[in-house]
Amino acid sequence: MQEALTTMLRMQDRMNTRVHPEWISQHFAWHRAIWVECAELVDHHGYKWWKHQTPDLEQVQLEVIDIWHFGMSAYFREGIAVEQLAQEIMALWPSNPPELGVLEAAEAVAAVAAGEARFCVAAFASLLSAAALDFPGLYRQYLGKNVLNFFRQDHGYKEGSYRKLWDGREDNEHLMELLMDIDTSDADAENQLYQSLAARYAATA
Repeated sequence: MQEALTTMLRMQDRMNTRVHPEWISQHFAWHRAIWVECAELVDHHGYKWWKHQTPDLEQVQLEVIDIWHFGMSAYFREGIAVEQLAQEIMALWPSNPPELGVLEAAEAVAAVAAGEARFCVAAFASLLSAAALDFPGLYRQYLGKNVLNFFRQDHGYKEGSYRKLWDGREDNEHLMELLMDIDTSDADAENQLYQSLAARYAATA
């Protein structure tokens, strides 16, 4: 687990550095991004008792991964190595997280983020389980979304020229399909997925 955490923290640092070279010293409001993502997750799951709704588990899981992006980012501090950060997160990860429903777990993460301006690892562990994800699943989907985020940046996301819809479907949906054919334990997994995304993006232009 520590090795996987260290790898994900390194990947997140690379992504954040791409957006702002001095990102750690900027003290961005990661907690705000976390509770907003929790709200989006709740919307994908469905909460309206006055109408029929079917939970979209795939989208719920994607929101969980987005929350993890921001949660890890919130743990970075200037001068602290990713290995130490991984140890700190591991120490906070519960062996038996409370079993909650998806909505309750998302609210628990959001409550700490909004009320205390921090990311709660224990609450996130409950959310991960509620969304039918385990730690290997978290790693797999995180790697995929991290690669997609780099792909977006490389293709004009920040400038507004990137196409998020490919043949009428969001890039996230294409990502999940392509990820099924990737062995994330392969040392070249990130490059393989990036090239697959590039080929499909070009084909749907």
